[in-house]
Amino acid sequence: MSSSPRAVDEKTQAERRPRRGLHLSFGMQILLALVAGVALGWVARQYHVGWLEAGLDGIGSLFVQLLKLAIPPLVFTAIVVSVANLRNVTNAARLVGQTLLWFAISGLLAVLVGIGLGLLTDPGQGVTLDMGTAKAPDHTGSWTDFLTGIIPTNPVGAFVEGNVLQIVFLGVVAGIAAVKIGAKADPFIHLSESVLEITQKALWWVIRLAPIGTLGLIGRAVAGYGWDLVAPLATFTIDVYVACAIILFVVYPVLLAVFAKVSPRRFYAGAWPAIQLGFVSRSSVGTMPLTQRVTTERIGVSREYASFAIPFGATSKMDGCAGVYPALAAIFVAQIFGVHLGLVDYALIAFVSVVGSAATAGLTGAIVMLTLTLSTLGLPLAGVGLLLAIDPIVDMMRTATNVAGQSAMTTLVAAREGLLDREVFDAPPRALDDEAVSTDAEHDRAASEPSTDEVPAR
Repeated sequence: MSSSPRAVDEKTQAERRPRRGLHLSFGMQILLALVAGVALGWVARQYHVGWLEAGLDGIGSLFVQLLKLAIPPLVFTAIVVSVANLRNVTNAARLVGQTLLWFAISGLLAVLVGIGLGLLTDPGQGVTLDMGTAKAPDHTGSWTDFLTGIIPTNPVGAFVEGNVLQIVFLGVVAGIAAVKIGAKADPFIHLSESVLEITQKALWWVIRLAPIGTLGLIGRAVAGYGWDLVAPLATFTIDVYVACAIILFVVYPVLLAVFAKVSPRRFYAGAWPAIQLGFVSRSSVGTMPLTQRVTTERIGVSREYASFAIPFGATSKMDGCAGVYPALAAIFVAQIFGVHLGLVDYALIAFVSVVGSAATAGLTGAIVMLTLTLSTLGLPLAGVGLLLAIDPIVDMMRTATNVAGQSAMTTLVAAREGLLDREVFDAPPRALDDEAVSTDAEHDRAASEPSTDEVPAR
């Protein structure tokens, strides 16, 4: 006797359900790895276990290397496809404008939180450091370098050097040109979609190794940076974490609740895996595939809009690295060197942070953004050298804030423009596994085809 189609479908669904028992969620795996990494790092430092510290360093470095390997093709194809996908969205220009507006608003709020906390705590007051070790970094940022650095002199060189800002520029130009050409450019767009899917699939395998990478990265940080190194900069370090926590758990929730009319708790339940990965990997771009996946699958943002906003945000939306950090660092450096900052200086910090955040693209950390801020204010660039020792420690929280902001502002704009599936948003977050990869890819290909059924936008 043959089974009914419904019975077969129920059997298939049952086979796809995650097994119970010892199965741990992705987030729990990362959390346990983080605890284990702290313990192993402490053992390596406390008892001078050289081979353990070297092993943790090797594991962490290899994980970051694997993430960086996919960044050039990932960013280029993601930008090309995202620009092409805007063909299917009504009022695309309005969506782009709204995205830029809310990115700027939340970025301004982030820098104001950083300035406020810095003025309240005086992180550089009374700090005694060896000024002999303070020197300007080899590579510094300036407005001229930033503006001229957007356009590559050699397209191949941008990919070889991994200059994300230049790759974004090339992707935007190629995407716009492809849209303008029309049907003749369809093979190029389809090729970009295929390369993007292949890259995301390969990068997803790397992301599944995040618990192992977490163990190595956290263990290496604990083994390499003891309290004796962090102690002189303790107030500054705590300020960065507290300011980012205020952005994460006060500013974003208020913006989502007031302007998007959505539950902040539901948002964080959906976005948390990406925020965790951003924390341990210290790479917004490396986390981008997971950020886009949780934003569409677990939060319910339209794929057409998310495929534009998330790649764009991953290279330019940096509330932690370009908002909180430069503001606190400028106040810290000014106090260390005895320089008084006035109201105009704080206004300049806010302006540089909001306008120049794209300068952080392609870099681990925010050194270029920091030097850009200090040089604009006329502060000694040697102050950057004082902060390099703890940069990996504060960079984890900064990147987690970046990732959360990218997803939060995409969700806010989607909700305001009618591009948020409320049923998906309100449903329990779906498990992150590979069972839906093939259907997701098919959906993306279908969505990229020109259609008369356009996505509505108010």
